[in-house]
Amino acid sequence: MSCSILSTGRNLPCLKSVGGIKSIILVDFGALGTLALTGAEVTTISETPAAYQYLVKPGSSGMEETITASAENGTVYYDQNVNIQLQKLDKDTQAELQDVVKGNPHVFVQDFNSNYFLVGAYNGADVSAGTIGTGTALADFTGFNLTFTAQEQLPAFFCASAVISALVIGSSIDPA
Repeated sequence: MSCSILSTGRNLPCLKSVGGIKSIILVDFGALGTLALTGAEVTTISETPAAYQYLVKPGSSGMEETITASAENGTVYYDQNVNIQLQKLDKDTQAELQDVVKGNPHVFVQDFNSNYFLVGAYNGADVSAGTIGTGTALADFTGFNLTFTAQEQLPAFFCASAVISALVIGSSIDPA
């Protein structure tokens, strides 16, 4: 028995995309309520959750998904990884990150192409690795590195602007 699921091809796009992410927005796991989907896009959420945005510098952070499929087992899932770098060490950020690493939040990722993605839509994301470092030389990076990982049955969903508008963005730390 074959699985006939092909429906279209894809053309080569124009050269107008850029890499990297601009920010992430964290929401406590389960606070989104019900997700309404149209294809690969979340169009609405049933709750208006508190959310917290973390801005990152261009060239320092990114998102990547790995597809793991097993023909032998008849399974497929997506490993979702978000790596962020937060410049400058400060006590307020360190205290907040101690709580972040204990949870498994939903992670909204904003890229530099004006897309938002939802990582950990159904299972949440865990901080699987991280470092806090001062560097060695005067020009070295000093700050926090975190890796959020999630495993989902589907790739990270694109998010409609209405979803992002429904988030209640809370206060931010100013590590001046």
